[in-house]
Amino acid sequence: MQLRHDPIYSSRRSPVLADNVVATSQPLATQAGLTILQRGGNAVDAAIATAATLTVVEPTGNGLGSDAFCILWDGRQLHGLNASGRAPAAWTADRFPKGMPAHGWDSVTVPGAVSAWVELSERFGKLELSEVLAPAIHYAEEGFIVSPVIGALWSRGAATLKDQPGFADHFMPNGRAPKAGERFVNRALAKTLKAIAQTHGKAFYEGEIAEKIVAFSKANGGAMAMSDLAEHSLDWCGTISQSFDDVDLHEIPPNGQGIAALMALGMLQHTSIRDHGPDDLAAVHLQIEAIKLAYADLHRYVADSRFMNDIRETDLLDPDYLKARARLISMDRAQNLGPGAPKRGGTVLLNAGDASGMMISYIQSNYAGFGSGVVVPDTGIAMQNRGFGFTTEAGHPNCVGPKKRPFHTIIPGFAMKNGAPLMAFGMMGGPIQAQGHMQLLLRTQLWDQDVQTAADAPRWRMIENLDVACEPQMPEALLEGLVDLGHRIQIEAPDNAFGFGGAQLVQRLAGGGYAAGSDPRKDGQAAGF
Repeated sequence: MQLRHDPIYSSRRSPVLADNVVATSQPLATQAGLTILQRGGNAVDAAIATAATLTVVEPTGNGLGSDAFCILWDGRQLHGLNASGRAPAAWTADRFPKGMPAHGWDSVTVPGAVSAWVELSERFGKLELSEVLAPAIHYAEEGFIVSPVIGALWSRGAATLKDQPGFADHFMPNGRAPKAGERFVNRALAKTLKAIAQTHGKAFYEGEIAEKIVAFSKANGGAMAMSDLAEHSLDWCGTISQSFDDVDLHEIPPNGQGIAALMALGMLQHTSIRDHGPDDLAAVHLQIEAIKLAYADLHRYVADSRFMNDIRETDLLDPDYLKARARLISMDRAQNLGPGAPKRGGTVLLNAGDASGMMISYIQSNYAGFGSGVVVPDTGIAMQNRGFGFTTEAGHPNCVGPKKRPFHTIIPGFAMKNGAPLMAFGMMGGPIQAQGHMQLLLRTQLWDQDVQTAADAPRWRMIENLDVACEPQMPEALLEGLVDLGHRIQIEAPDNAFGFGGAQLVQRLAGGGYAAGSDPRKDGQAAGF
């Protein structure tokens, strides 16, 4: 593949070209990954170092209380890892008569990110975990200078979460959120990271750290028990995939939303999208309508795979079903279509690639900004609010229940071509993630845009039914055309916290090495050597 770079959008960045690359949403974390590669580590070591550093320098999107997923090419085969946690054993729908809370201990499921670091390190890493976590420990102990986008998100999160247990004491020194350009020191987090490194995660799930988590939960009316943490397990779950011409998009199987990107691509196979350019009205309309149909099924059927008894992912990806769903798309108007009948009868995302050919797409998240707002004293652990992803609707496959995984928004992406690894990529940002995977794949593979141009391009986000949010950089004629087709367009300024996401991409070059791109909507950086 010949590299083309046409900087037709607002960013002036070029793709980074190197034999070893890391791309993520905060430059210090990117550099932490590169440091580990330069010390002899591989792409997995770099990913762990980057992920751990992000818990320090980008607390607005993740922390030690996060969940995680990854897709990994180990040089010979593709692996999918689901390290999302499960609900406490005491959780039933009766506990939540007013629905699932967005914050506080009753939004916290068992965090899985630490288990992902340990498992990846032990199975695929080259360096000791203590060496890999050293950059994160350094920034926690010595402090880091808060970057602009993260500073703005910190202030916004503090306004909402300041009354949650432990939040203000930890994240609001001197009674306020730190501003961009100020230094933030997190020695409690450094101490916890050291314990994780020394015990290979056991202290977090069984030892002194687990005891602190459970004690703080009980003191604030939570249900988390020592057994919930001790019984946590992750799954090497493989991937599910969908082809579009000669490229295969791979996603993690449910409980995540990646299947929606696959379904939309499967529908677009049966449309005229190949006849149009990336910013043509017809191309954007077709993508919106396809993702709308996919999300209707996503929210009706997808949950923890153990509870998807009636409809399985194979039913949702059945070629005949997707072809039938594609026939519902009208070129002349936007439609409000519901789910089909498939069975007849503050997130961080990073990618890395090394000179040996190992590639990884890794994502971890506290869900909504700082997550639950709960911070366990003397640990630096900010807990996610993944429990908010459950519903309390009786009979729904995603209804809250004991030891059950909630529906997840965070998804890593990976593209293969002719059986060989092509691109590790993804996008943080809640509900835009599956939509973004589809947009990024089509831009880079169908329309041959380089990874940085694809990250720079203006985005749209289907909200629900006919409502579509668009970035103001989208051409005026395109926006007017979408309105004429019946889409209800909302123009939104780029929302660095959530709305239009933050993409990171690493694509393998035919002659060796990689092209890496980082989203201009974040503080991030792609770098290599």
